[in-house]
Amino acid sequence: MGLTVCRTWAFSDGGPKALQLFPGHYDEQMFRLFFAGPALDYVIYEARRNNVRLILCLLNNLNAFGGKDQYVRWAQEAGFNVTTSSDAFFSFDVIRGYFKDYIKAIVTRRNSYSGVRYYDEPAIFAWELMNEPRCVSKSSAPILQDWIIDMSSHIKSLDKKHLVTIGLEGFYGPGRTERLNANPGEWAATFGSDFLQNSADEHIDFASVHAYPDSWIPRASLEEKVKYLSSWVDSHVNDSQNILKKPVLFLEFGSNLHAKKNGTYERDVLLNVVYDKVYESAKKGQAGAGALIWQLMVEGMQKYHDEFSLVAWENPSTYESIVQQSCRLLRLFRGKKKIREPCSELQP
Repeated sequence: MGLTVCRTWAFSDGGPKALQLFPGHYDEQMFRLFFAGPALDYVIYEARRNNVRLILCLLNNLNAFGGKDQYVRWAQEAGFNVTTSSDAFFSFDVIRGYFKDYIKAIVTRRNSYSGVRYYDEPAIFAWELMNEPRCVSKSSAPILQDWIIDMSSHIKSLDKKHLVTIGLEGFYGPGRTERLNANPGEWAATFGSDFLQNSADEHIDFASVHAYPDSWIPRASLEEKVKYLSSWVDSHVNDSQNILKKPVLFLEFGSNLHAKKNGTYERDVLLNVVYDKVYESAKKGQAGAGALIWQLMVEGMQKYHDEFSLVAWENPSTYESIVQQSCRLLRLFRGKKKIREPCSELQP
């Protein structure tokens, strides 16, 4: 498909097939054996063999595969007087310590297949702090910002070679009155995050954004979603270029619209809005650097599917869009002489 970067989880906290059984204790089998569980060592080893680079996410805001709530439960089980609010994860020193220990264990780990430390691994493109961080209680914005600074600087103290990003959805905070119209609704400013403030930290190397028009504005028509999505991408590319002065990657784009309109699947229409905007920015040497679809699967992984999952070759039109975007970006960044299949078979 011409893909060069893949984003995946580098965590599984508590529960079945956990990488981290409880704070500071890890299941080596889950790191090593691809038929047993997450097999992070194997995933990284195979990524390098196949010339794919990985964005490794270190934690989930949601409960899937543990998430931040698992860290709160661990602290409570250890006898600490910790509330169950979102602020507890981000602000409680013991919980921060748990997560820093996990970061250190992962970043400094020696791969059991290659013998290479993760901080030296060329197949790793970047570390992502958390998938979609949200901190919704009072005074949450400064707490989340402090957590981002703390954790990003911690990673940089361990690893000087790899990039760091946050994993934001990209919402603007309530103080960004001139940007609030870019949000999908008033609710988007209530999660304690702010795209500009969070991404501006010196240890954050590139900005991160997600895009889910079907979920965020579900009652809108396709035309309205196209208009919104176009504005959403433009706003973040422009802010990354002119204010942050950093690249921006759209790390998740998801659509569950499978109906055809005028002979084209609605999901493909929305996906191509993102792809075209990113390509035009990259072509001008500006901040738009890439977009990743949520989520690509292969056959036999049905138990991991959600409403946005797709097996690419079972969706030929979406598959074609992904290949075309991969190839035109490869030509842009690498030139014609370094193009490999399937891009070598396509006309510019």
